[in-house]
Amino acid sequence: MEKEHHNHGNCVIHTENLTKVYKGVVPVKAVNDVHLHIEKGEFTALVGPSGSGKTTLLNLIGGLDTPSSGKVWIHDQDITQLSKNKMIDFRLQNIGFVFQAYNLVPVLTAKENIEFVMLLQKVPQAQRDQRVHQLLGEVGLLEQINKKPSKLSGGQQQRVAVARALASKPQFVLADEPTANLDSKTAENLLDIMLKLNQDEGVTFIFSTHDQRVIDRARRVITLVDGAIASDERKEVVMEAL
Repeated sequence: MEKEHHNHGNCVIHTENLTKVYKGVVPVKAVNDVHLHIEKGEFTALVGPSGSGKTTLLNLIGGLDTPSSGKVWIHDQDITQLSKNKMIDFRLQNIGFVFQAYNLVPVLTAKENIEFVMLLQKVPQAQRDQRVHQLLGEVGLLEQINKKPSKLSGGQQQRVAVARALASKPQFVLADEPTANLDSKTAENLLDIMLKLNQDEGVTFIFSTHDQRVIDRARRVITLVDGAIASDERKEVVMEAL
């Protein structure tokens, strides 16, 4: 039995009765009464057919969208109660985002893109420089530090986006189809980087994905159908049999 928990040690995200209805001639329940616990250090994939509610659920957890009803707790904070400005600040301090479309600022270099969130957080210059170098090293792009996105390949841009998501030392990273535009080798490389960051820095990752490569690496796979959780499977991490 899964323990019911609200404000306790390891649970970073907790949703209850989370519902999002898009009004229209025929209202659509994009997310339908979702109860979810995500614990610190999880590497979780949200899967399901197009229109199953994966991205909407991710956006609700990240405070990019507001629920029609229900709650999202991040640690002990009910983010559904935050004002718009408080939510922006909360996201800045706690959440890293990686999107399918990279969303890098075209006029900024790789360094400046990664540094941007830290500037908003008023992190001192020396610490910013150190963190940028560390992250670009981890994603294997130190030599591209002063290049603008137009001078980087898609895979390199997505690695900069991952480094940017991690720059603020977020509690967790939400990644919406982060490998969708990447070739196999690049996607595998990116996923290995994220898995290593998950293991070394304890960063919690939640993906919405169709990509079998992501699903294979995830330690928990939550399947959504019509906005509701159809299955929630945790994989035992088994040692390779000799």
